[in-house]
Amino acid sequence: MAYVNPQMEAGWLEVLRPQFEAPYFAQLKQFLVEEKQARIVYPPGKLIFNAFNSTPFDSVKVVLIGQDPYHEPGQAEGLCFSVPDGCPFPPSLLNILKELQQDLGLAFPQSGHLGKWARQGVFLLNATLTVRAHQAGSHQKRGWETFTDAVIATLSQKKSGLVFMLWGSYAQAKASLIDTSKHHILKAVHPSPLSAYRGFFGCRHFSKTNALLQSQGLSPIDWDLTKP
Repeated sequence: MAYVNPQMEAGWLEVLRPQFEAPYFAQLKQFLVEEKQARIVYPPGKLIFNAFNSTPFDSVKVVLIGQDPYHEPGQAEGLCFSVPDGCPFPPSLLNILKELQQDLGLAFPQSGHLGKWARQGVFLLNATLTVRAHQAGSHQKRGWETFTDAVIATLSQKKSGLVFMLWGSYAQAKASLIDTSKHHILKAVHPSPLSAYRGFFGCRHFSKTNALLQSQGLSPIDWDLTKP
């Protein structure tokens, strides 16, 4: 099986090499080639691994796990929950920003682009990295979950002191991949409008994450999206 070499930050490329050499990854790539010939796929190809290129492996301090990329035009940019500047806030992102405002007393941002978090070590990983336009979940069970489960397991094995923010039952199921003797897990319900009022609002995960980082002598995340 030929080695699949994605455009990815060198540190990630090194630790994930066994995945790119696995038969499932070649099959996944072939599926995506065929999908793109027949349908619109999000995010654009150059942004599929945006989370990895925005947060180098050696820089990861916090891991936030989403499920799927956004599936409407102009939304998905390869960072979970994030949208480009100028894009209206999807409902879950709006609730995340409300909790951020309540937790830390920050002004509400004009943009839902979370690149500032990624550059500071917040790894914004979706479990599935692509999606068919207008069809949520359409690229699930094609191999992406095998890959991203390996990503989480690799982070757990090779690093220590990470803070995993697991929102909702789907993300919380990934806890079995994480060594809790060396990492921290924060759990809450999903920030979607269906569940946010059942425990996402008031979870204070942003301040709790910073407290955990500082307890290890690490710099806190500047969560303020109103400033560069």
